[in-house]
Amino acid sequence: MEIVDPDPFWPALYESEARRLARDLGAALRALEHIGSTAVPGLAAKPVLDIMAAVDSLEEADARLPALAGSGYALHATGMRERLFLQRAAQPGRPAVNLHIVTLASWPRRKERRFRDRLRAHPEEAAAYAALKRALASRFGADMEGYTRAKTALIQEIMDRAADASGHPREDVWET
Repeated sequence: MEIVDPDPFWPALYESEARRLARDLGAALRALEHIGSTAVPGLAAKPVLDIMAAVDSLEEADARLPALAGSGYALHATGMRERLFLQRAAQPGRPAVNLHIVTLASWPRRKERRFRDRLRAHPEEAAAYAALKRALASRFGADMEGYTRAKTALIQEIMDRAADASGHPREDVWET
């Protein structure tokens, strides 16, 4: 696994992909945002765009899977509730993409969006997160599950501070 320096073109690459996803999801699409580390200015990241899309129902998204497949997206089973997870491999001039399709009803409580917003607002937390990611990438190599699990303690601390600051209850960062 590779953690790279921030790329000033990530926002533009997201915008390009957002247009493609708007076409592929059509009228089912209710909201679309750039999430993950590439959505945080100045944050080192894996060179993969994470995008979250909201639809009224996952059944609507199921109906759009052929269009997404035509754009190179493949559905992956994750066991996560209220979510479809698709990936598109990197292509010349286009980074790999992780697409999280969720219900519009769950949109306001999505932790990925709150985590991104917290890191954008607190550069010192983003810097600590970047340092941890670089260290863990060296330690875990291609073991994505180990890398992801090893980030949990810091992510939980950051999310707890975000919850405390907003008056929301603390929640486990792992979906069950």
